[in-house]
Amino acid sequence: QVQLVESGGGLVQPGGSLKLSCAASGIRFTIYTISWFRQAPGKQRELVAHISTGGSTYYTDSVKGRFTISRDIAQDTVYLQMNSLEPEDTAVYYCNAVNRWDSSNNYWGQGTQVTVSS
Repeated sequence: QVQLVESGGGLVQPGGSLKLSCAASGIRFTIYTISWFRQAPGKQRELVAHISTGGSTYYTDSVKGRFTISRDIAQDTVYLQMNSLEPEDTAVYYCNAVNRWDSSNNYWGQGTQVTVSS
């Protein structure tokens, strides 16, 4: 059974930091592209960052220079370090895994709430 479990969300003041974790089980971690998406109230889900099987990374423009995606292959875990948080970063953050050889193998976590507010 495939599971993606996010953790690390919470309430933080503007300018603060949070580190999200996505722990994967039931998949061969090294053949999946792992992404972080977010969905704010009333808005569509958007891609925030991803890390490929080869380790290359992508960031949406609004988080470049503030967020860093990384992975620990031994722990089957991907992280999203979020610095200089802004109220606009408030959303539910979701972890997603897609098999690089078969995109129909596509899995989502349950999400973790991030709220940036003073």
